[in-house]
Amino acid sequence: MTVTRPDVAASPRTVVKIGSSSLTTPDGAIDDARIAALTAALAARVHGGGQVLLVSSGAIAAGMAPLGLRKRPRDLATQQAAASVGQGLLIARYTAAFAAHGLGTGQVLLTADDLMRRGHYRNAQRTLDRLLELGMVPVINENDTVATDEIRFGDNDRLAALVAHVTRASALILLSDVDGLYDGDPRKDGARRVEIVTGPGDLAHVRAGKTGQGGVGRGGMSTKVESALIATAAGIPTVVTSAAQAAAALAGQPAGTYFAATGQRPRTRLLWLAHAAVARGSLKLDKGAVDAVVNRHASLLPAGIIGVAGAFDAGDPVDLADENGAVVARGLVNYDAKEIPGLMGRSTRWLASKLGQEYEREVVHRDDLVIL
Repeated sequence: MTVTRPDVAASPRTVVKIGSSSLTTPDGAIDDARIAALTAALAARVHGGGQVLLVSSGAIAAGMAPLGLRKRPRDLATQQAAASVGQGLLIARYTAAFAAHGLGTGQVLLTADDLMRRGHYRNAQRTLDRLLELGMVPVINENDTVATDEIRFGDNDRLAALVAHVTRASALILLSDVDGLYDGDPRKDGARRVEIVTGPGDLAHVRAGKTGQGGVGRGGMSTKVESALIATAAGIPTVVTSAAQAAAALAGQPAGTYFAATGQRPRTRLLWLAHAAVARGSLKLDKGAVDAVVNRHASLLPAGIIGVAGAFDAGDPVDLADENGAVVARGLVNYDAKEIPGLMGRSTRWLASKLGQEYEREVVHRDDLVIL
């Protein structure tokens, strides 16, 4: 066995994500043979001493047949109904498949809100850690039964990258129906698989598709690339490959496309702000404030604000935009939206002298701010 990715092969805790298109038959039904193959690969890793967390799509797909749906529903209410029916069926299949290898499972359903709010995030982290300590395999999915567009991750690839960070995993494997990232359409002659990505610059010549097969999934190769970059920027090496190559990828063999870790693990709050938080409004900044925030990593002060939009409360995430409306950063605001107009253009010293010492503070502190 050739091990070319020792960081993945030796990872003590690995997050594996699989999409709906890799779990279903051509007619959209859940394929028990595919679940059996996946669980066998993951069980082998666990029995070899590693910990595995599985992020699995497929709840809506599993609920389609019982509801008599031939295509993935487009309206939110029917999607939530299908997820409600399908999630139990999906976890039952995983429970049976892992039990065949002597392993138990624990279901964890998350929304973006769970990773945005510190209390929820800590609860999720403790639950996942404890499940692993007890020898269980956590099976994680977005909580499609209650998630709305405002609190949706958008796809389970991004959820998997955030879970890898939350659980302090040391590797991430994203499984799809394609055996890696190609520099063109893999169905056409001449397309070549990208073996390794060491940074965003390696992707300049790559065109990633945005849809999966069969019409049962939300994600595509583009979401996997985006999620791989989220993970690698947080110091987590990532492999994108096909479900059939799961065992090889876990073993550190040259399967799929390897994304090398490029950064260090950031503070969780900054990861929330960049990739999970939904902005409740926006603040428009003048050129000086943009320069201070983006280039000098300074806090945002009232003097640099020239506009405000949205209805937000103190502590909510807001986008920071330049004079043309381009979003340059995101942060946690210290004032309600209705207070901001009375502060704009004023120095903190002036505000403190007129309104009280409690107004001598930043609108967004640099420790609660991330550059986008």
